[in-house]
Amino acid sequence: MCETLAYFLGYRYYAYLRRHTTDLISSHNRLIIFIGAAAGAFLGSHVVGVLENPPLLTHFNLLYFMSNKTIIGGFIGGLIGVEFTKKRIGVTASSGDMMVYPLILAMIIGRTGCFLAGLGDGTFGTPSNLPWAINFGDGIPRHPTNLYEIVFWICLWLSLYFIENKFVLANGARFKILMVCYLLFRFTIEFIKPDYFFSFGLGTIQLVCLGGILYYYKVFLYPKNLIEQHA
Repeated sequence: MCETLAYFLGYRYYAYLRRHTTDLISSHNRLIIFIGAAAGAFLGSHVVGVLENPPLLTHFNLLYFMSNKTIIGGFIGGLIGVEFTKKRIGVTASSGDMMVYPLILAMIIGRTGCFLAGLGDGTFGTPSNLPWAINFGDGIPRHPTNLYEIVFWICLWLSLYFIENKFVLANGARFKILMVCYLLFRFTIEFIKPDYFFSFGLGTIQLVCLGGILYYYKVFLYPKNLIEQHA
């Protein structure tokens, strides 16, 4: 239910923002880009999902493919789908800035659903003796990593709000900030999740995060380029 609510409210928020914002991309091109993003997100989420636990690839079939997905794969796959589509149709303006706040809202709602689903969702953390550790039903107190992520999204939303009250962000900067922050967050938090780790100490999701961080290397080298001018 929370997943459906996340899609619905996220889209309604996006539609509201688009009605009240000057969009540099035509409705026709927006639709094509959206299709590219959806296709990329679908493939990315499931491909990374099945690669998340390599030993289980021996059970690979269509059902296994469809039942395994991960948000980070959806983000990276969606990004690839958007960039490929924009290049094909000749769009150079950022298409992601308008999606940032609706995405944050959808993620908060979605992760709330993950938390309520308990162990069945598979987004819980490793055992912990911290005061806020939560027993999800198996008698073992664990890191509530889904709640950590909700806090992350709320903090990012507030941070972007204050930044944009002080500065005018360059075209595409808002989406770059979202992606870089989330990639860094997911890379870090995976260490306290019961994932499969390769012999060199990293998991599949962390490798995908590193790939995304390398893609956005200019954000780290030239952070001032994110700011267009003082408001």
